Amino acid sequence: MSTRALIFDVDGTLVDTEELHRRAFNQVFLDFKLGWKWTPELYVELLKFSGGPDRIAAYIQRLETTDSQKAYLQQILPMLHREKTQVYAELARDAAVQPRPGVARLIREALKSGVKVGLVSTSALPDVRGLISTALGEDVSGMLDPIVCAEHVAKRKPAPDLYLLALNMLRLPAEECVAFEDSANGLAAAKAAGIYTVVTPSRWTAIQNFKGADLLLSALGDPDRPLEAVEAAMIGGGGYLTLSDVQALHTGGPTATVAALRR
Repeated sequence: MSTRALIFDVDGTLVDTEELHRRAFNQVFLDFKLGWKWTPELYVELLKFSGGPDRIAAYIQRLETTDSQKAYLQQILPMLHREKTQVYAELARDAAVQPRPGVARLIREALKSGVKVGLVSTSALPDVRGLISTALGEDVSGMLDPIVCAEHVAKRKPAPDLYLLALNMLRLPAEECVAFEDSANGLAAAKAAGIYTVVTPSRWTAIQNFKGADLLLSALGDPDRPLEAVEAAMIGGGGYLTLSDVQALHTGGPTATVAALRR
């Protein structure tokens, strides 16, 4: 068995964008005069629902209002989300977003080695394309394939649909791929598709349950932003996760094997 593809979640895993999403939601709620405001604490709770539409729908259900009012809000939900997508795109362009530590390095290393890199996201495709172009540069973002987004599947995470479609488009079995996620829903989706999964929780998802993750790290690390000693030991002693580490861990090599590869 070999590692022939890496598949990255986007929001929270590749880039910490959740604060931009929260601000975009709140701007739309203000524009529509709904009187809603999602605090960081509330948004952490709502992140257990994958995708903006599901988050809004869940919030509507918890409102203390009439059934008829809830029905009306559900009717305008698609409009709210379309507006939120536009606001988010504007915020992301202005924010000059940066990838999380180690992500750009590992993606470049994989592509240089001939390992395919794809993306799966519960966000809309235009959001994802704009984000990765800003965060990774057009030279790298243009090499990422496939890019599977919310509009391409019937069910969002934790259903495995996004990953199953990505595997189909890669024409690879799950056993030859590694997924990178930051949320419990993402982990569940990747594992349901049979994929070895590395989880790097963001500040928004750190309290979630990641039981079943094949590797759990605070980040992927970089030479100038190394992992703490305990986490470094989990990947063979290095301060950051390399492609060789991923391949050794994925194919069943113990940390001693990973350490040997580093020498």
